Amino acid sequence: MSGSTPADRFGGLSTPVVDALFASGLTVATCLAGLAYQPADWRRFDGLAVLMGCLTCLPLAARRRWPMSALLATCAGYTGYLQLGYPPSLLWWGPVLGLYTVVVLRPGRWAVAGSVVTAAVVGFSGVKAPALPPLVVVIQPLLVLAGVWVLGGGARALADRNRQLAVLTARLRREQRDRARHAVAEERVRIARELHDVVAHHMSVISVQVGLARYVFASDPPTARTALDTIAGAGREAQQEMRRLLMVLRVGVDEEDAGRFGTLVPGLARIGDLVDRVRATGLPVEVEVHTVDPVPPLPAHLDLCVYRVIQESLTNVLKHAGPATATVTVEHRPGAVTARIVDDGRGVVEQSWPEPGYGLLGMRERVRLYGGTLSTGPRPEGGYMVQLTLPVPVRS
Repeated sequence: MSGSTPADRFGGLSTPVVDALFASGLTVATCLAGLAYQPADWRRFDGLAVLMGCLTCLPLAARRRWPMSALLATCAGYTGYLQLGYPPSLLWWGPVLGLYTVVVLRPGRWAVAGSVVTAAVVGFSGVKAPALPPLVVVIQPLLVLAGVWVLGGGARALADRNRQLAVLTARLRREQRDRARHAVAEERVRIARELHDVVAHHMSVISVQVGLARYVFASDPPTARTALDTIAGAGREAQQEMRRLLMVLRVGVDEEDAGRFGTLVPGLARIGDLVDRVRATGLPVEVEVHTVDPVPPLPAHLDLCVYRVIQESLTNVLKHAGPATATVTVEHRPGAVTARIVDDGRGVVEQSWPEPGYGLLGMRERVRLYGGTLSTGPRPEGGYMVQLTLPVPVRS
């Protein structure tokens, strides 16, 4: 392992530093134990023994970067130490720890090869100790290998699970970022759609009224004043709706909570104001509302959707249908609400607004968002029709 990551740190120290400290500590402990314990029938612990102890323990400092090389080096150092006639000591832990590292980091044939080498060294250590019975000399390497494989296998499984968790955590973070970006994009589309509906409708009304006021400014002052009043009213309402959208953006509330900030959310309750504003432009509009059975009020998001579709449809009639009349029919029934907007304006050959523009696209996206259907097209008897159907949750 060539580097350290935040997961490979202990108390702010990277694992290479920890391994170096451990190898140095084992070397010092071995030397102190060798000087304190000097049996008469073994070679006296001297400077050469200290050197062999360093050759056995210090390679463990690189056990994570080069585990197999560290194991072979510590096994060679310990074998040389025993061959020179020094008594077994804490150096015995050098090959054991080296094998443990190989089992954890290099499973497979490398771990098997390391086990064979370590078993031979541990067996040689038993042979060099005459006091040990032959059975202990044989069983000791087997017990060491079994313990190292059990502990090393458990550590390797835990490390694998930690890596898998790290991968899953990184993937979840990426998915969360993607969902956040997607939510932001959807919110931008929704706000853009709202802005289009608000601006397109009110600017269409204002444009028509400006043309009327300019035309009758001198010849019919009362009509010009009425047109200016309509312009002022449309401007104020557009300003209120723009303020509502900005409040939603600033405070982070939804459409149902926006009314708490002092601005009424558009809905079917305000359809009369919408129709009056359109009538003021000279377009006759009739409204019919049918209720099959007593039904509860629409949820705020569905109420706004129906209102926006009616608003956009009347705006398109005002802009593209020419001299015409329009009829808005709203039907409430359990489980659904239907809105139909028809006009008797000029035919589809001359009429340009059926071509898919941002208005129609925005209506379709808005309706699709709530699981509804929107059908548009010319009528056989002339004019154009927009029909909206939205599913309404049935409250028990």
